[in-house]
Amino acid sequence: MTAQPANLSGLDLRAEIDRLRKDRKAVILAHYYQKPEIQDLADFVGDSLELSRKAAATEAEVIAFCGVKFMAETAKILSPEKIVVLPDRDAGCSLEDSCPPEKFRAFREAHPDHIALTYINCSTEVKALSDVIVTSSSAETILAQIPPEQKIIFGPDRHLGGYLNRKFRREMLLWPGVCIVHEAFSETELLKLMAQYPAAPVAAHPECPPHIVDHAEYVGSTSGILQFARTFPGDTLIVATEPHIIHQMQLALPEKTFIGAPGADGNCNCNICPYMALNTLEKLYLALRDLTPRIEIEETLRLGAKKSLDAMLTMASGTVGQGDLGARK
Repeated sequence: MTAQPANLSGLDLRAEIDRLRKDRKAVILAHYYQKPEIQDLADFVGDSLELSRKAAATEAEVIAFCGVKFMAETAKILSPEKIVVLPDRDAGCSLEDSCPPEKFRAFREAHPDHIALTYINCSTEVKALSDVIVTSSSAETILAQIPPEQKIIFGPDRHLGGYLNRKFRREMLLWPGVCIVHEAFSETELLKLMAQYPAAPVAAHPECPPHIVDHAEYVGSTSGILQFARTFPGDTLIVATEPHIIHQMQLALPEKTFIGAPGADGNCNCNICPYMALNTLEKLYLALRDLTPRIEIEETLRLGAKKSLDAMLTMASGTVGQGDLGARK
């Protein structure tokens, strides 16, 4: 984990980060699951791929990605000429960890008649072994374009893959990975909350298991959930995804009430992503000051991964990041 020297205690971190942002010609990206104080100082807040695309379109020389490792790697894939730093090199992802490249390669070789439709929550190496990358906002559009007779491997999230199988009546072969955050939601506690707020719909991320998704009025990406929050007719919404997304909802819609779906302990504390939580203002300051931890990707590997990302953008560019709240005001 990135070290935090004790002498940072006297610094005005926000002022120093702003100074370094200008000095380094940097753009700061924050995923919706970051702490509010990081979201509030970011240049862009959003979903992982859309953030990388926005950063690529800027003239910034440095990208500071407050998210997790696969997101920072995606930014580097799309912006190889830019320096990309991740505040904490240990900010990983349970989905990425569940799908080691060598095992995924063997799985593909064991099913040569299948194409690999792979969720973006995976390593650069797995992206390079895939045919088409999907996001939670683009997966349905892409799957609808693939002939029913074409056999498909879907990984690494079995819940997202299972949701797509049910909705499209497909039989994709699913890699058995899960997101530890979305796996933690409790159906029993959710039903109690729904009884307490009977008029409140549930909005759920498709990484949630079926016993949560089945209670949702809306199922979609983080950006999609934010868009649903803007348009649903009521004044209270139950949100089944990482609870830090609620910060953006409260900023955009202060007149509405947003309630995080509970975990097994009856609250949403167990649903805070421990990997996202590794990023702090202190580590962001150090990353901008020292330009490390830095993301580096060998060029042949980068091009292999970019090919599967390009295939997604060709098939579904209009759905990527749909509903994103966009730039910091």
